[in-house]
Amino acid sequence: MKDWTTACPDWERRILAGDSLIPCPPKFPDQAQEGLDIFRQLIAVDVTGSPTFGEISRKWILDLVAAIFGAYDPETGRRIVREVFLLISKKNGKSTDLAGIILTALLLNWRESGEMGILAPTIEVANNAWRPARDAIKADEELSDLLQVQDHVRTITHRGTKATLQVVAADSEAVAGKKWIVTLVDELWLFGKKPNADKMLLEATGGMASRPEGFVMYSSTQSDEPPAGVFKEKLDYARKVRDGEIDDPAFLPVLYEFPKKMVESGECRDPKFFYVTNPNLGASVDEEFLTRELAKAELGGEEKMRQFLAKHLNVEIGLNLRSDRWAGADFWERAAEKTLTLDELLRRSDVAVVGIDGGGLDDLLGLAVLGRDSETREWLHWGHAWAHEIVLERRKEIAPALRDFAAAGDLTIVKVPGDDVVAVANIVCRVRDAGLLPEKLSVGVDAAGIGAIVDELTSDERGITMEQITGISQGWKLNGAIKTTERQVAGGQLKHCGSPLMAWAVGNAKVVPAGNAISITKQASGAAKIDPLMALFNAVSLMALNPQGVAAPGITVLEF
Repeated sequence: MKDWTTACPDWERRILAGDSLIPCPPKFPDQAQEGLDIFRQLIAVDVTGSPTFGEISRKWILDLVAAIFGAYDPETGRRIVREVFLLISKKNGKSTDLAGIILTALLLNWRESGEMGILAPTIEVANNAWRPARDAIKADEELSDLLQVQDHVRTITHRGTKATLQVVAADSEAVAGKKWIVTLVDELWLFGKKPNADKMLLEATGGMASRPEGFVMYSSTQSDEPPAGVFKEKLDYARKVRDGEIDDPAFLPVLYEFPKKMVESGECRDPKFFYVTNPNLGASVDEEFLTRELAKAELGGEEKMRQFLAKHLNVEIGLNLRSDRWAGADFWERAAEKTLTLDELLRRSDVAVVGIDGGGLDDLLGLAVLGRDSETREWLHWGHAWAHEIVLERRKEIAPALRDFAAAGDLTIVKVPGDDVVAVANIVCRVRDAGLLPEKLSVGVDAAGIGAIVDELTSDERGITMEQITGISQGWKLNGAIKTTERQVAGGQLKHCGSPLMAWAVGNAKVVPAGNAISITKQASGAAKIDPLMALFNAVSLMALNPQGVAAPGITVLEF
């Protein structure tokens, strides 16, 4: 299949020009035309005048339909494209088009008693796909004779082949044991928030293993929070296939998103570029509506703006900027220095302190190493966290995000309590052995939970002294460190390693007024974790004292 590729390395030029994001014409033109002929005849009941899909569909969706059905080889019974990922802004007819695509698949299906399904995260989303499919059948006398609609169970049965199409809201029992030939997954971003979504989707798509003509299509808008779980996994993979980093002709990515430079420059907020992620602009998407919503978002602040950008312009959220957020969150992303590893920090610094924060088994243990650049005097931050595997069960709402951080190398999941403490001590000793750890007040720990850490650090094998370890008072007493950190970040004097884990923790932090001061506490942040950020505040408390490093054994300090 050297003449077939799903990579689209020139996608930026294409999307700005309004050209097709499908890089190749259909492999099997006759099959593509057959699919298009059926799709075009379906009736869109919820559109004024009840036109056919052919009358209202723009070229982008017709190209996608042709690519899906034109990937089927009638001689071998195999389909080249087995996975499709559509990322598109709200109100572009996504759910209606899904219904049309799977109805077309049901009508073209030859397998007796075959099964197909649309999987949605909630009942409301399931209805978004079910109603257009049901109504298209009821509006067409020929389809009504051919297809039986059972509204109470959201099932459509082909009277000839006995094949069925079912629309279901996701839960583990609803999809268990399914042998769907075709699976359409709507609003994948919501599945990214479900802890067992990967297992659920595996159950739903497992039937493709014995049905080579089958395919799965994932459809989604951007997430209203930083992408996580199965959504992040599929989105990252789709981008790599699109950009040519991964050669996978069985995966078709169709991603309506802005080029990175347009997001960074703010051009994506210009109404003249609304069309980039809204190929139905002027049809199902009203330009005047988007302009008004943009104006309201600008008045509502950064949180409202990011929600608008995510849903209507498909801009990925890097930080969850809530209204009660920490002030430093607004400047956090621009302070990232992606190449800043722990090794680089130790190489560039003349002194380094360590902040540690952690709770029980269902909490994270956060560590921050904060160095001072020997030339620029900038503060350099590197962070990591550890979690006992029990957190994944007790905190299911954040389990997908934690697994993502572990895969990225920013979080370590431990099986045995104490392994995290040993790993933390190893890093502290690494800083000490580099000659950067001060003789006093060099390791700052939350005063409420320092027992196991102190025992490990002060053991004969470690040799850290009690003078080097200090408890950092929390609550309103941490106000100075919080304010210092936000000023350093905003002023460009604190650089960090740009880890998604830290961005997540920063976005989770909630500010609570405490008299004339403010506080950021785990209690205020609820189930969301902020331990890595609290570890940074602990480290800042020590770095603000202007410490001096102590040379490691064998290192000569030259004085001038």
